[in-house]
Amino acid sequence: MMNKPALRKYYLSKRKALSQAEILDQSQAIVELFFQHFNLSEVKYLHTFLPIIKHNEINTFLLIERLQAEFPQVQIVVPKSIPETYEMEHFLYDEEKLVENKWGIPEPVSGELIAPSEMSIVLVPLLIFDEQGNRVGYGKGFYDRFLQECSSELIKIGLCLEEPIDKIEDINEFDIKLDYCITPNRLYSLG
Repeated sequence: MMNKPALRKYYLSKRKALSQAEILDQSQAIVELFFQHFNLSEVKYLHTFLPIIKHNEINTFLLIERLQAEFPQVQIVVPKSIPETYEMEHFLYDEEKLVENKWGIPEPVSGELIAPSEMSIVLVPLLIFDEQGNRVGYGKGFYDRFLQECSSELIKIGLCLEEPIDKIEDINEFDIKLDYCITPNRLYSLG
């Protein structure tokens, strides 16, 4: 069994070894599974992370493009991090207003703010997850803080390049579990 720091280190290095073509293929498979399994007809606000391309994150721009083309009624919301407090602000997606921050994350510089309580679905970034719905992210707790502010009706969907491990050992009371996780191979219903 490995703890979160060890899991984080292992899966970051594993992800780093993937080629851009592999990331693109796996991202497309994840996007395909998302649209197969989730009914978006009642969704008003869908929150998604934007990928750090240099860190081989799942390319959520593929998902955004398809949402805009096929589900124009769904309002896409993206985060802007506030590093000093480990919190985030949430803006309606506008490609024209994205700027890469010092960590290589595309972020909105301005726009219409949306409250966490308004979200119907949040797509959560992660490195690895377990069969109970726990996840290992980058370790700063941005998403755990954000998810605590959301409605109890919220659907939390992790996007992950890896299949789940049995159990993450060192979870704590601040860790918020996922409802689902999508890998390139399948959808996992968790919790």
